Amino acid sequence: MSLLTVSNVTLPEGKIIALLGTNGAGKTTTLRAISGLLRPENGFIKDGFIKFRDQDITNRLGTYVVTKGAVMVPEGRRIFKHLTVDENIRVGSITRKDGTQKIKADHDRMYDLFPRLLKVKTRVAGYCSGGEQQMIAIARALMASPKMLMLDEPSLGLAPLLVKEIFFNIEQINIDLGTTILVVEQNAKVALAISNYAYIMETGKIVLEGPSRELQENPDVKEFYMGITQGGGRKSFKDVKSYKRRKRWM
Repeated sequence: MSLLTVSNVTLPEGKIIALLGTNGAGKTTTLRAISGLLRPENGFIKDGFIKFRDQDITNRLGTYVVTKGAVMVPEGRRIFKHLTVDENIRVGSITRKDGTQKIKADHDRMYDLFPRLLKVKTRVAGYCSGGEQQMIAIARALMASPKMLMLDEPSLGLAPLLVKEIFFNIEQINIDLGTTILVVEQNAKVALAISNYAYIMETGKIVLEGPSRELQENPDVKEFYMGITQGGGRKSFKDVKSYKRRKRWM
């Protein structure tokens, strides 16, 4: 069953879907369009459509989209740095109307999902590490009880060990809560490792898609997004970006 359809991109319910691409490919714009965060001065959707749970949410306001069950964790976390960790998490439930007991149960569950945060729950969030702030942002989004969670570059600026922990948390959210997850990432290796299906975007268009396990073995994906040559060697990201895309990608 499809939970979200964005023109030629479909998200099946209960799965993890990755949207990959380099800077400027249009990944964040896609998330902002789904989330209702495209402002008129920056642009709006003229062509195509967005359907969430069989309802057209094209160009709807962000508050409306959240109440329908689609919540985004933006790039850069954007937590409330002057509030405590726990206060940040509680803010996420502000749109809910399903009773204090259910909200309290979900609040307690956040510390089960992110045990690291339990140790710092009274700390002012601005003094937390980048990894802890990413966990706060995800927990805050989950407090809105979303059917679909959208993550924009969750690994950005994090050390490898923290990236591993964050993506483990993302997998657990999908398994334990059954939440559909759309993750936008430049780090193709980690995104493909946890996702069920992936789309690759170039200049606003989907140029390749398929089951994540298949894309992991695709020579173009290996070369352009993982920096691995057909001979098994590695290239720097700078070198990979300079390569001209093959004609079938255009």
